[in-house]
Amino acid sequence: MGEDCLFCRIASKEIPSNVVYEDEQVLAFLDLNPQAPTHVLVIPKRHVANLLDAAPTQQDLLGYLMLKCAEVARQLGIGEGGFRVVANCGPDGGQTVGHLHFHVLGGRALTWPPG
Repeated sequence: MGEDCLFCRIASKEIPSNVVYEDEQVLAFLDLNPQAPTHVLVIPKRHVANLLDAAPTQQDLLGYLMLKCAEVARQLGIGEGGFRVVANCGPDGGQTVGHLHFHVLGGRALTWPPG
């Protein structure tokens, strides 16, 4: 765990969040600055900085995270209409927290390109 990592602190419950899903490996919670009517962050509880830092040995975890993104979308009622999953990587990719996370966005028609 990164001592100064915001998402590690959320995963360890040191900082409260609005949890929508949790198990031993994953935490999903509402984004504090939503960009769509439904905007959830899905994170691994174990610290991984971003996709570039993910190791081949974490392949199962990465697949598991994607399955949980779909499960959360269904749970929140955006599965049928459609949703977007985004992983920002690095400063130019828009990553603002140095902990791997997937944005699950939906509840409205999403435009392309994203910005």
